[in-house]
Amino acid sequence: MSFCGWLAAIVLFLQLPIPIYWFVVHPFGKFWRTRPAAAFAIGLLASWPPVTACLVLFHRELFRVQRAPAATSVAGLTLIGCEIWIFWRAHRDLGTARLVGKTELSGGGELARSGIYARIRHPRYTGSFLAVVGACLLAGGRLVWLVAAAWAGLMFVAILMEEKELGRRFGASYREYCRQVPRFIPGVGGPGRF
Repeated sequence: MSFCGWLAAIVLFLQLPIPIYWFVVHPFGKFWRTRPAAAFAIGLLASWPPVTACLVLFHRELFRVQRAPAATSVAGLTLIGCEIWIFWRAHRDLGTARLVGKTELSGGGELARSGIYARIRHPRYTGSFLAVVGACLLAGGRLVWLVAAAWAGLMFVAILMEEKELGRRFGASYREYCRQVPRFIPGVGGPGRF
């Protein structure tokens, strides 16, 4: 496999398990609040090992043998670079603990409304979408696009679950934030509903 193929595999390894992780955490928030270490462990075990096994088992179908055309590679690398920048900004604005769901498990925290979160509500998910599309461009197999489409659907459901949980936790403040700040892309589609 080429460098771009390996990079695509790494990106998919990091991104594809995310909605599965949140399917373990979000619906059972009250239960996990008294067991945060177990939530992290079970969430990680339920998501990363199965995805890793599928990436290994189906690598021939997911990743092309030949190198991607130059323009496709540049586009894929650019999208992955955008995700890295978004991750850096979100990490700077939130910190590591909030990025991995520690506040969801504690039931505390405060609503992030500054930095990149003043422009879009879900920068990490926007970055994940960009990275997965970038990885698909680099990987090139037809199956990877089907996997990405299924992943996008799962991710959107996880986002809706998160928004519901944030609405319960922050009430009117979160509803007002949703009215003012779009979900994924600054200035596109106007403010979102939750």
